[in-house]
Amino acid sequence: MRRTLFTEAHGDFRDAFRSFLLRHAVPHTQRWEDQGFVDRPFWKEAGAAGFLSFEAPEEYGGLGVDDFRYNVVIAEELVANEIAGDGFALHNDIVTPYLLHQCSPQQQRRWLPGCVAGDTVTAIAMTEPGAGSDLAGIRTTARFEGDEVVLDGAKTFITNGTTADLVFVLARTGEAGGRGMTLVAVETGTAGFEPGRPLHKIGRRAQDTGEMSFTRCRVPAANIVGEPGRALELVKRNLPRERLSIAVTAVAGARRAFELALDYCKERQTFGQTLGRHQTVLHRLAGMHTAIEVTASHVDRCVEALNAGELTAEEAAAAKLWATETQWSVTDQALQFFGGYGYMEEYPIARIWRDARVQRIYGGTSEIMTEIVGRGLLR
Repeated sequence: MRRTLFTEAHGDFRDAFRSFLLRHAVPHTQRWEDQGFVDRPFWKEAGAAGFLSFEAPEEYGGLGVDDFRYNVVIAEELVANEIAGDGFALHNDIVTPYLLHQCSPQQQRRWLPGCVAGDTVTAIAMTEPGAGSDLAGIRTTARFEGDEVVLDGAKTFITNGTTADLVFVLARTGEAGGRGMTLVAVETGTAGFEPGRPLHKIGRRAQDTGEMSFTRCRVPAANIVGEPGRALELVKRNLPRERLSIAVTAVAGARRAFELALDYCKERQTFGQTLGRHQTVLHRLAGMHTAIEVTASHVDRCVEALNAGELTAEEAAAAKLWATETQWSVTDQALQFFGGYGYMEEYPIARIWRDARVQRIYGGTSEIMTEIVGRGLLR
């Protein structure tokens, strides 16, 4: 079916971003995977080309474009071109909204220009060793001492955890009967802030993921983002966009895995005919194709709802749940078609398969997404 989500302007943006990736990213993806992070100069190149924090007002160097469809284009082209790092989603889809909607004008003047230019690598530190999807269970604390905030605690599984220049840290400050939380911006080089070891993951190996520790880490009270004690509300407000971003990537990932499998099934000869001519394979291909198309249509509708300010937490959770489960089902079946070759690192389907697994975990596990959807039905 004809896709109606995009305009001609989005098509021009797609062409420009694809050209950028072919020149500045595709030749380096294997090296980025091997070293475990994307080169810093790449982010400056992306900033100079206008692909970072483009929602920011022009006074900060941005384009003032508030349209999530451009974020969708970026996600789809990264997957289509098999780019190993996915820092764009963190920077544009997750961190930028905090900068634009929760930071004060003074904070925006300090941080936004660097984020737009690619000089500032960002991170958001929520997950802890004992608290994953359950953000209410975090133990990192922040106490107020005069005009400073003192942080103590540890974070883990943080994207850009070892290379970030600016980190938004979720900490417990004790308001509202001990459940109050505050978001505090910590800049690299701050005494008491130590980026930890890089974590070696099953997939997404070019995505820098690490630990962080805060030991009597003192930051100015002016670094508090939003209202003290109300951070959990801010986080929940941004979660629908984050989860939709994951759903968009999931659909694109499923589609890429299917394309590779379909091409292989058209060429691979078994028992005197191509693999795709066997009825059991043909029927599975048809099921995969149908699942992707139906999921893509729904996710596109969610993008429209987000742009209109109508996407609810439950709708975003449902989209992430369905899209990531579909991605895993399609990708796992795609690898199966390749047989032993699918398990070889030299075949792109192998990386796509291992990169897909985390989609059902981060941003809220599938089990948590199911709980959110279910609770919404009973309200």
